[in-house]
Amino acid sequence: MAYRASSLTLIVLGGAALLVGCSPAADSDASAITVHAIELGERHRGEITSASELNGNDGSRYARHTLSLDADTLVEFELSGALHGSLALFDAETQLIATSDPYGPPTSTLRRRIDEAGDYLVVVSGVDAHSFGPYDLNSRRIELSASGGDLSLSEPLDGWLQDGPDHHALTIEESGLYRIEMRSDDFDAYLELAGPGNFFREDDDSAGNLDARISDFLEPGDYTVTARSAFGQGSGLYRLSIEPQELPHDGELRNGGEIRVGEAIHGWLPGQRLEYTLVIDEAAMVTIDLMSDDFDAYLELSGNGVNTYDDDGGDGLDSRIRQRLEAGSYTIVARSFGSGASGLFELAVEAFDIGDLPSGGELTLNEPLRAWLEPGARDYYAFEITQAGRYRLDMMSDELDSYLELEGNGIALSNDDGGAGLDSRIQTHLEPGEYRAIARSFNSHGTGTYTLSLVAE
Repeated sequence: MAYRASSLTLIVLGGAALLVGCSPAADSDASAITVHAIELGERHRGEITSASELNGNDGSRYARHTLSLDADTLVEFELSGALHGSLALFDAETQLIATSDPYGPPTSTLRRRIDEAGDYLVVVSGVDAHSFGPYDLNSRRIELSASGGDLSLSEPLDGWLQDGPDHHALTIEESGLYRIEMRSDDFDAYLELAGPGNFFREDDDSAGNLDARISDFLEPGDYTVTARSAFGQGSGLYRLSIEPQELPHDGELRNGGEIRVGEAIHGWLPGQRLEYTLVIDEAAMVTIDLMSDDFDAYLELSGNGVNTYDDDGGDGLDSRIRQRLEAGSYTIVARSFGSGASGLFELAVEAFDIGDLPSGGELTLNEPLRAWLEPGARDYYAFEITQAGRYRLDMMSDELDSYLELEGNGIALSNDDGGAGLDSRIQTHLEPGEYRAIARSFNSHGTGTYTLSLVAE
């Protein structure tokens, strides 16, 4: 229901402000200031007009509201209506303790956990000297479903971050794989997990967007989960949860050792890099995939003159290296793009046949050519133009970000994404003469099949 506010009057006596019936101080540059008493949980309707109190800094107008709040109360004030305004909260000593974002959504919201019981002042202000109109000021107590305290497997924990990190106790009774997540719409979440035997993990954005996730094997014992904001900035609501994770279907995890062509294994990244030995019996074109739902995968491959790496060459944040390898022994490094991430992953090695696909040579008009690009390679194709006209040169691939160059007869052109998606296209007028097309990837590590075509337009 609507709350009918009473009006308290601030009388200025000898340069000091005396508020009858309320403790917060007020401006001393007006003979009388109206302060509306409100109650938590009720709605107050007001209006900012040209007769409202003046902010001498920017010419905006404002109205004051006082209410009593208990300690450890999480309160929310919401400003709505025609007024384009903002909110500010002051304590009994008129010290500013919180403000809303005046350039945020049309409805301004201010949330704050009250540390000390007492009288507080809520100020409704127009965002500038031209902001006037009626407004509704709503207030409520926010009840958290499981505020503070211990984190358990039984239910998520809702918390409020303010003035520093929150620490929550966690007891693990059975060893196993667990996933802890921290999500917030108010700030960039950051998680830390400390436990027995100097165990420590931390994460920033592994849960997507700006949410945090730690996935790891936890032994029985007492742990501390620290919920904070990245860079120590921001406050607001957050939710913590912990869930056990199931192991792969066979329950076997291989965190190192030998892997052979045709194998797909599961492993657990413990916050640091893992090494595997790959043995190639005979020369082959090999694809290595590192896939994970828990972290941003990163692959490295070295040995026999090969030294390459990949970040997001697979699907999403998965990694893929495709390379022609001679017989011999190689080292595969599986890790995360950022330091300290952990989680389940799958590592797969496959060999495939590229047959007689060329990597350069002659290009014929109106005869598309399917070819293979080695990592870091530049494939050269010569062709001749016998009749002047407009021509289109295309490089198309589903496996790499193509990049085309055309030179000869006084022409030097290049293109990255002129075709569909990441395909390349050069369209230009060509005079009779000898030309050369250069097919490569946009980055030095792209590799795969592509189609090159030349047509007359």
